[in-house]
Amino acid sequence: MDYILILILLSIFTWLYFFTRQLGRGKSGVATQLPPGPYPLPIIGNILELGDKPHHSLATLSKTYGPLMSLKLGSTTMIVASSCEIAQELFSTHDISFSSRFVPCAMMAFDRHNISMVWMPVGDKWRRLRRICKEHLFSIRQLDTSRFLRKQKVQELLDFVQGRCLSGKPINVGETAATTTLNVLSNYIFSTNLAQYDSPSSQEFKNMVWAMMEITGAQNLADYFPVLRPLDPHGLFRRSKRCTKKLLAIFDKHINQRLHARSTSSSDTSSKDLTDLLLNINKDPNASFSLDDIRHLIVIRCVKILMATRILSSLVQDLFLAGTDTTSNTLEWAMAELIHNPEKMLKAREEIKKVIGNDDRAFEEPDVSRVPYLQAVIKETLRLHPPVTFLVPHKAITDVEIKGYVVPKDSQIMCNLWAMGQDPNVWSDPQRFEPERFLDAEIDFKGRDFEFIPFGAGRRMCPRLLLADIMLHLMLGCLIHKFDWKIKGGIRAQYMDMTDKFGFTLKKNMPLMAIPVEL
Repeated sequence: MDYILILILLSIFTWLYFFTRQLGRGKSGVATQLPPGPYPLPIIGNILELGDKPHHSLATLSKTYGPLMSLKLGSTTMIVASSCEIAQELFSTHDISFSSRFVPCAMMAFDRHNISMVWMPVGDKWRRLRRICKEHLFSIRQLDTSRFLRKQKVQELLDFVQGRCLSGKPINVGETAATTTLNVLSNYIFSTNLAQYDSPSSQEFKNMVWAMMEITGAQNLADYFPVLRPLDPHGLFRRSKRCTKKLLAIFDKHINQRLHARSTSSSDTSSKDLTDLLLNINKDPNASFSLDDIRHLIVIRCVKILMATRILSSLVQDLFLAGTDTTSNTLEWAMAELIHNPEKMLKAREEIKKVIGNDDRAFEEPDVSRVPYLQAVIKETLRLHPPVTFLVPHKAITDVEIKGYVVPKDSQIMCNLWAMGQDPNVWSDPQRFEPERFLDAEIDFKGRDFEFIPFGAGRRMCPRLLLADIMLHLMLGCLIHKFDWKIKGGIRAQYMDMTDKFGFTLKKNMPLMAIPVEL
């Protein structure tokens, strides 16, 4: 009898959901129908259909249900965009309506979702932090000022690679790129290195940065079933809290040292690095943010390339988290694609050699504008392997009608960049690594060409695009100009593992271990 009752209840739930999804237009003539999508199971909805590679499974589903698709995940409605036309509707036509964030439970540790520029909703505080990033951190003037710093850190990268070349030992390309990026950021922020190549003492810091990115991208039942949040079924909130606490302690130490030095020094306290600049802004009686704000901003910029008071540490955390992993992963994918396609590697290297000529020097920033093929290699890498597969998830502020369907308020908005990069209606032979497709096409990744938005578009576009662009070209150019590369274990290039592993950032399934060979 109990089984019959359960079957009856499941049937009722299924019928009710089917009925609500099939509602057409109301009497007012306004669309009330959700976008099409697979029918959900009772209670859990479509969670099982995501699989371990949601970017692949959702791309497959979009072939059946279209580029604007809805799924039910527990109590959450997820809307998935898989075409440039729908992306433009979301992030241009209706940008303000989708400018809020769907915040994972794990990111609520230490109330980060209310003080982090990445997760807080659009408002006066967010605009102030965004303006600080745009005018003081990643402006063309600031990037020009820090050019020597990047040159110095890339030279340290080359020295490390040269040592491995002499010893014949392999390099973990992604981890090495992350160390370089972390040190660029940490010197930009604190005027010191926070990571060392092959150093156990700095490995813990890098591990915490990577752990935070892994936690951010992990699937969590508590995100879709609010009743489970106090239970923290996957332990992600606890892990996030531990990592955040450790990162904040590191950043607080440096911030407090700077505050002490400034209080005991009679010398000029004009801006020397980001910490000084932000502390100078905070001294302004008209400043509209606190040290807490600064703390959290710095953390996010240093886990996307790898959190004294809460906004300085929050700013720091934002900077580290959002900068490290994304840049190092893209560099690793670019190197893997060039090794996997040796004719492309040769073409990019010959272009660099032609620009540098007979000068015995490394590839430098002024050379980037003169190497269109290398630029095309970076673009093609970003198309095939977008750094953040679904972008940072957005949330609908209100009901919005798109293409005759309603995107309901509070729904989670996911833009499947991987699927968009595989669209045969936009890209010919989309699974092939073909940088040449960008040589004659005036397509850029600055948020205007919606078929190619690896850094997002609209209000929530990544503010560190210019720095990422510079670092990717500079590191890749230097690594392929001076060295050839062989796969560890003598694996032939055509047999490399080129599969991906889903997370907040799109990683290689197998890390790229390569041996540098001096040219």
